[in-house]
Amino acid sequence: MWKEPQKPDPEDIARKLEVAPDLTIVPGPTWVLSEDGETLLSYKMQDLSLPRKARNRIATLLYNMFVTYIPSHNVRLAFLRLMGAKIGKGSSIMRTTTILDPEFLRIGENSTIGMRCLIDARASVWIGDNVTLASDVHVVGGGHDINHPDFLPVPGIPTVICDYVWIASRAMTLPCILNRGAVVAAHSLVTKDVGECEVVGGVPAKVIGKRDPEALKYSASYRPLFH
Repeated sequence: MWKEPQKPDPEDIARKLEVAPDLTIVPGPTWVLSEDGETLLSYKMQDLSLPRKARNRIATLLYNMFVTYIPSHNVRLAFLRLMGAKIGKGSSIMRTTTILDPEFLRIGENSTIGMRCLIDARASVWIGDNVTLASDVHVVGGGHDINHPDFLPVPGIPTVICDYVWIASRAMTLPCILNRGAVVAAHSLVTKDVGECEVVGGVPAKVIGKRDPEALKYSASYRPLFH
């Protein structure tokens, strides 16, 4: 008997929607089995219409092959907005950052994403105001079910990064909530939620300190020329 793939946890989705009410929930997955129910014939991680899927695929290819290298913040952000991303004023995404499925990316105001980052929005990424992602940060939206005989993707697990979060260089986050003012140390791997103003580090990341909430009054907007 064919094993049904993993599905998003409704409680996890509800928890993230409570923190980020305008979080986009990606539809899916769907699959087709053989008549005897034993063999997987096709699988879609996202249950999207063909035109919508095509737009996301084309947007992903064009942005990551060409647009991300254009030395103009306005051009890059205009393209992403045209392709469905919601990006607030004062925010920036530096050159050479890779973005997957921009339709499911939401960034608030005055947030900065550094160079050579990976923003995997295929399962939805929500970024608040005054967030800083240093260069080479990876925000990963999912993985694979290693115990499934077809090695199917684990779909639809959003990431929520709240206001004033700072993720330092070469850190990686798996789907979770990084609450307001959280800090992730360089080269860390975040595998679970990070509390408000907690400083975490290591692999996997653990709490190593606490941030002063009274310090969270700055603007993280940063738009240097040609970056």
